[in-house]
Amino acid sequence: MPSIDICFSPELLPLYQLEGRVAVIVDILRATSSIVTALANGVTHVFAVAELDECAALGQQQGCLTAAERNGVQADGFDLGNSPFGYLDGKLPTRGRAVAISTTNGTQALRRSLAADAVVIGAFLNLQAVADFARRQQKDVLVVCAGWKGQFCLEDTVFGGALAERLADTFDVRSSDATLAALHLWQQAKADLPGYLLQSAHVRRLNHLEAHKDFEFCLRLDEYPGTLPVWQEDRLVLAGE
Repeated sequence: MPSIDICFSPELLPLYQLEGRVAVIVDILRATSSIVTALANGVTHVFAVAELDECAALGQQQGCLTAAERNGVQADGFDLGNSPFGYLDGKLPTRGRAVAISTTNGTQALRRSLAADAVVIGAFLNLQAVADFARRQQKDVLVVCAGWKGQFCLEDTVFGGALAERLADTFDVRSSDATLAALHLWQQAKADLPGYLLQSAHVRRLNHLEAHKDFEFCLRLDEYPGTLPVWQEDRLVLAGE
């Protein structure tokens, strides 16, 4: 029986073996939620990079849109920030375009997880798609929480618990204390996920930046149940394309 484990921060990745596993990258607020939303709404593919200069260079080389955020704020000189509404509000046409993205936490976590057999993007918005993919693969799963600048992040860990609950019938969710802890947090949170996560330090940061609309949207369960961004070669594309 395959297992599911939770890595609370990319700083802990050296403690885990990625080879042979499915890595689920999660940065609920907001990188992975934005990537899922982008691909669900017509963006063709996403280049996810760690550094701002690399993101800007890809924009020039590939003729794609650029999206960048640092400390929760859109970086100067880029087309988009890190809000899912950048792909929904119609202010900048994104359908049919590629996007290069760099964020404080999420894209860093992704780039550090590429040794896994498969790398997919997880969010509450596509929780069912992630669970379905994991079942099809029948490999051990490692949820890589992006956290906040290397530190533990409540909402990413709660997602890990939600995924573990959905996989509990066919995956071992009890061999890791990290998974058990994430499950307990999810069981506490799921009756009122927004209310529970209002305690989160990152949510308080977002609300200070007047991004409460983003917070509420990113906590919608299965808004895009068939959307699964997967890493292929040098980019994220929709699974099956």
